[in-house]
Amino acid sequence: MSRRLQRCLLLLGLVALSLAGLAAHEFRLFERGWFNLRTWWQPTVEGMALDRYQAVVQARPIEGLQDDVSALTYDPDRKSLFTVTNARSELVELSLEGRILRRVPLIGFGDPEAVEYVGPNSYVITDERQQRLIRVRLDDATRSLDASQAEQLTLGIGLNGNKGFEGLAFDAAGQRLFVAKERDPMLIYEVRGFPHGEPGRPYAVQVVQDRQRDRRLFVRDLSSLQFDERSGHLLALSDESRLVVELGVDGRPLSTLSLRKGYQGLEKAVPQAEGIAMDDAGTLYLVSEPNLFYVFRPGSAGQALTAP
Repeated sequence: MSRRLQRCLLLLGLVALSLAGLAAHEFRLFERGWFNLRTWWQPTVEGMALDRYQAVVQARPIEGLQDDVSALTYDPDRKSLFTVTNARSELVELSLEGRILRRVPLIGFGDPEAVEYVGPNSYVITDERQQRLIRVRLDDATRSLDASQAEQLTLGIGLNGNKGFEGLAFDAAGQRLFVAKERDPMLIYEVRGFPHGEPGRPYAVQVVQDRQRDRRLFVRDLSSLQFDERSGHLLALSDESRLVVELGVDGRPLSTLSLRKGYQGLEKAVPQAEGIAMDDAGTLYLVSEPNLFYVFRPGSAGQALTAP
């Protein structure tokens, strides 16, 4: 073998190793592999054991809804779900079986990407591009919602086009609103002081980051969040990684739910997961663009499969 050919092969090998390293970094393969190995070797008992959840409703079309659904939240008062659409801006109420109960037009909300229940008849909706948090009030007589008439907070942190605020979760006990930035960089902010609980007092908004927790997230993007009041744990949904990750109180990943074919009882992979919500019983609901509906409930250990 000539020296020139040897140098070419060596150069190609170095390029291949560099590309493999970049791919591993981009897809967080090392962190995810280490997590899978650690949980296999020493299973945790402190989490929700998401790997034991099984799909009991799969890819059910939301009849009458053709627009792209984005985000999901559970309303414990109405015992129903809410999502938003951004092609034709609407707040849509769904039954726990995925049927449309009502549709409320959104006026002046820009690019609504997330919705979160924060109290009786009260919700926060995000405007992704402008990084606005908009609190709205909804009752049985509401026919439309106008952002100009609502309480608003604009953060404007690291504005990055349509890679802005993608998910919301609310901690009622701690009065924290978790806000997920999709990617570039992928972050979870904790906002305190919004929504404003005491109208007679001045605003005192605080935005907090947990960089150690965010670095532990072995996913490529963030699509939605869900806070579990019982455990104090946070669920993070990633569309690109097709994964739900449970984060403990200290921000450590505890368990995962895979959205790939063959896992959690799924016959097909979830195409583009955009929203996750959990009811009082721990049942998980998920929506995928453009209009697919899923339900997951805990199954037996024998049914469980670990995400790749």
